[in-house]
Amino acid sequence: MQYPNITKAEFIDRPNRFIAHVTVDGHDETVHVKNTGRCKELLVPGCTVYLTASDNPSRKTKYDLVAVIKDNGLLINIDSQAPNKVVAEYLQNQSYDVIIPEYTFGDSRIDFYMEKKRSRGKVEKYLMEVKGCTLERSGIGYFPDAPTERGVKHIHELIKAKKEGYHAILAFVIQMEGISQVRPNIETHPEFGDAMEEAEKAGVDVCFFQCHVEPDSLRIKSSF
Repeated sequence: MQYPNITKAEFIDRPNRFIAHVTVDGHDETVHVKNTGRCKELLVPGCTVYLTASDNPSRKTKYDLVAVIKDNGLLINIDSQAPNKVVAEYLQNQSYDVIIPEYTFGDSRIDFYMEKKRSRGKVEKYLMEVKGCTLERSGIGYFPDAPTERGVKHIHELIKAKKEGYHAILAFVIQMEGISQVRPNIETHPEFGDAMEEAEKAGVDVCFFQCHVEPDSLRIKSSF
């Protein structure tokens, strides 16, 4: 996934979850933050951030904030739309015969539905829910960085799908380099940890996508 343009800036503050104030080329600018999570350990005054300019002339903000350099030097993509985009690109290069994004299952919209056609007309069905990981502590990724009842609901839908014969996958896109695993952030949302444990016991596959991260791009380089 490639951003069409990128601009380096210095972070000032974040008055609410939708916007931030930054300094670009010596002047202050209000920008849209493409992540409604807390990101408190990332967006600290004086840190380096990266912006991409919108091509919509009617927007109130010219830029979207998409990446940040953490105080330990780690470059982290925080664009909440990026995980689904890079997974969509990844799935196109796998051997699926059908790929449908935003698939309705039960009472939820699951990120991806896929099919593989087998011999004698058999069709294997897959459901994949994608989560982006931007929270890092001591070299380990954690999710979520804020309570997510929606995330718990999606995991329960995956458990239901597994019982109905689907291949059910909970996929974490690690939006930084050098991190090989994602653990549930039970300090922030213990129910998510409980749901994830229940899913693994039910046979839901938990997949981690490691990424190559640049200020202007995000690309899956391996999965396990």
